[in-house]
Amino acid sequence: MSVETLAQSIRTEVGKAIVGQEATIEQTLVAILANGHALLEGVPGIAKTLLVRSIAKTLSLEYGRIQFTPDLMPTDVVGTNVFNPKTGDFELRKGPVFVNILLADEINRTPPKTQAALLEAMEERQVTIDGETHPLPPPFLVFATQNPIDFEGTYPLPEAQQDRFLVKILIDYPTDQAEIAVLKRHHAGFRPQNLDESGIQPVVSYEQLQEMQNEVRAVSVEDKVFNYIYEIVKATRNSNDVQVGASPRAGIAMLNCSKAIAALRGRDFVIPDDVKEFALPVLRHRVILRPEAEVEGLSVDRVLTSIIHNQVVPR
Repeated sequence: MSVETLAQSIRTEVGKAIVGQEATIEQTLVAILANGHALLEGVPGIAKTLLVRSIAKTLSLEYGRIQFTPDLMPTDVVGTNVFNPKTGDFELRKGPVFVNILLADEINRTPPKTQAALLEAMEERQVTIDGETHPLPPPFLVFATQNPIDFEGTYPLPEAQQDRFLVKILIDYPTDQAEIAVLKRHHAGFRPQNLDESGIQPVVSYEQLQEMQNEVRAVSVEDKVFNYIYEIVKATRNSNDVQVGASPRAGIAMLNCSKAIAALRGRDFVIPDDVKEFALPVLRHRVILRPEAEVEGLSVDRVLTSIIHNQVVPR
C-alpha cells in the first residue's frame, strides 16, 4: 500500500478522537514519516496530548508520557542504576524515555537541566547512564507540548534543543463547527481517557511504517529544489530582522519534510510548493529575531513569511 493510502487510514482512525485539526494531523504525520521530532505549541485544552496518544495507537507503537514539572530530575527521564542488596549488583531502572513515541508534556515547565536530558536521546536515539550507553527502541520519536512562552512559570527551551525538533507545530483553537462537534461527542459519552471506547484501531504496523519511511526517502528531488531550499535558509542569515539564522540542519529538515509531504500527496517527486508549505514549521523555532525587530512588533512567522515570499520560486 502507498504512503497516501496508509496515511488516509491513519487520518480516519485519529478522526474518531480528534475533530478537525486536519493541518495539525498532517504536519504530525509528516514529522513521523521524516523520522523527526515535533514541538507542539498551543494553549491548554486543545487536544495536544490526545492527538499524540491517538496517533501512537494507530501506528501500533509503544507510547509513554512524561509530565514535566519544575522539580523533575534528569534521572526521572532517562532512568538510573539502582543497587540490589539481594544480588549485590546495580540494576538498570529504565526511565519513561524507553518507548517508541514519547510525549514530553509541557516541556517548558521544567528547568533547562532536565530539558537537556532529552538531547542525547533525540539526536543519537540512545541514552548514557553512569557511562554506559543504552539504545532506545526504534522508532524513537519525541512529541513535546508547550504552552506559549509568555505564560507564567515557563522556561524557554535552549536553542540547541529546539534545533533538534524537526518541526514546530502551532495548534490553534478549533473552528466553530469543530468545537460544537466536540461538545456533542462528549455529551454522547466520549471519554478521551479511554481511547478503546472511541474505536480507534491500529492500522499501520511497524514494518509498514518502515516501508512508508523508505518510500519517503526514495522521493526524487531536482537540483532546482535543492537550490530553492538553500536560498531560503541562506536568506534567514542575511535578513536585517534576524539575529541568528537557520543552520544547515534546518535545510536538511526542510528537505525531509518536503519529501514526506510529496509522498502524502501521492507523488514520488518534490515540487517547490512542498518546500514553501513546510518552511514555516521547519524554521520558526530555529531563528532568533533582533531585539529591534521585536520592539517593532514583528513576529518570527511574519519575518519568515516575508523572506520566503521574496525568494524566486523555481519553475
